[in-house]
Amino acid sequence: MANIDLMLIAVVVAVAVFDFTNGFHDAADMVATAIASRAMRPAVAIALVTGFTFIAPFTVGLAVADTIGTFVDISGVDARTGQIVIIAALLAAVTYNLATWLLGYPSSSSNSLAGGLVGAGLYAAGADSINWGLDSLGDMSLDGVMKVIAGLLFSPLIGLVFGFAIMRMFRRLFRRFTMRAKVLFNASQYFSVAWLGFSHGANDAQKGMAIIGMMLLATGSTSDFSVPDWAIVLCACAITLGTMFGGWRIIKTLGFGLYRLRTVHAVANQLSAAAVNSLATSIGAPTSTTQVVTATLLGNGAADKPGHVRWRTAAGIVAGWWLNLPISILLGVVYTLFLLSLWRN
Repeated sequence: MANIDLMLIAVVVAVAVFDFTNGFHDAADMVATAIASRAMRPAVAIALVTGFTFIAPFTVGLAVADTIGTFVDISGVDARTGQIVIIAALLAAVTYNLATWLLGYPSSSSNSLAGGLVGAGLYAAGADSINWGLDSLGDMSLDGVMKVIAGLLFSPLIGLVFGFAIMRMFRRLFRRFTMRAKVLFNASQYFSVAWLGFSHGANDAQKGMAIIGMMLLATGSTSDFSVPDWAIVLCACAITLGTMFGGWRIIKTLGFGLYRLRTVHAVANQLSAAAVNSLATSIGAPTSTTQVVTATLLGNGAADKPGHVRWRTAAGIVAGWWLNLPISILLGVVYTLFLLSLWRN
């Protein structure tokens, strides 16, 4: 029992670190456009998204946590192996998050965690332990891995379309961008940045909750998957602290590296990204705030002046997205192999 308690404590600590790095990584994505357009001072923008990131986990349901926490079935393995699967997945996600932060490139904590779970589950429990969701596709519904993939892959595409459409609408409505219009757009960013922070906390914090729910099930502390209230508080606090100390390297890439941002781009970006995140959360699909924000930003630029977009930088970011999932799967396998061998010795 003592060993299990220690493993549970280790996972809870790892979840706190994961949620902290998630918030740390995504803070830059949420405030980059507001800062680059000079609508807000950095401290004000960070304070706004931090506050609403913290509020969100207490006011939305747990549909995303249910999706993440149930697509890998660890009930068929012993408790120790099940716990190792969870720890390996977390290590894979944190490793990828920190590596991409050091490089200054936005990446997806959600992709990293999903890939880590798939890799660890495949190695330790086999392919049959994973709910791939293929049967549900025949019923025209989404479940398991298919729901995760749909949320993570289609949300950037929808974000690109939303970003393009909203920017085009703004161009039609405000053909002459007067000083009065600029003041209006600057003021509206307080709403759009707050909504983006809320949508981030609502979706992303649930991924850490899912891991804690899985660990409680693996240790026998619960008989079925569920998320306790203390896990909601822990994940909300961890992701909020990470957001508070967000990474400035990524702000430079998104805020200044793709094209020259104006206030209208910032508002269009924030509204589009918040709408996509909120829509996905309502159906229990995980999203990557990083990918959604970047995709909507590209949609904004393409709708305004596509020739001014630095497509080479954009291509590097998108290429990183495609590498995210397979590298995380590989890291999940490697960490599982290492932990299993370490435990046996």
